[in-house]
Amino acid sequence: MDAHNAVQRIVAILVIMVGLCFPVFAGPVHIYRGTLDLRIPADPDSSKGWMNDAIIDVPDHLTICDLDVGISLTHTSVFDLQIFLQSPAGTRICLNMYNPFDGYFKGQDYAQTIFDDQAQTPIEQAQPPFTGRFRPLEPYKLSEFDDEDAYGPWRLQIYDAFYADTGSLDSFELMITTPEPTTAILLVLGAGLAMRLGRRRGR
Repeated sequence: MDAHNAVQRIVAILVIMVGLCFPVFAGPVHIYRGTLDLRIPADPDSSKGWMNDAIIDVPDHLTICDLDVGISLTHTSVFDLQIFLQSPAGTRICLNMYNPFDGYFKGQDYAQTIFDDQAQTPIEQAQPPFTGRFRPLEPYKLSEFDDEDAYGPWRLQIYDAFYADTGSLDSFELMITTPEPTTAILLVLGAGLAMRLGRRRGR
């Protein structure tokens, strides 16, 4: 075996070994939307209570690497709202809510709001109408859904905790990032180098 072939063999072995140990990176993003127009609260005779669950039924088996959630709603007092997300597996987190003992503020609407663990601004530091990307209310994180199978019904649940104000949910969407197995890419590269080396040796 000449020095050139020896180097190729070493490189092929190293690439395959790295591929077996390499971490998994984020891959494609799958978006599922619902246009809903659900009253908040659901009872037309009350201005306090639960909205009917907004449901997105994900038809694909996807392993979650990262999850972002988008909502748009109109409401005359967003301070009143408690917003929760529940996965098909039953994991449930709070996206946002307010404690009346911490003070009160006036403001309306979530306008194309995206909850994203990687956002720079936490939702509790933002002012309505919320437009853009915000981290969910501390200590809740969307990473609690990581590694779950996204298949099945996802539920957005909204509770209107105080009387006098009402609204409606206009849209709800899930942005699911799945893992990109760089392992496979590195294994293919290593196998290609090994095959090339084998052909050279067979000459």
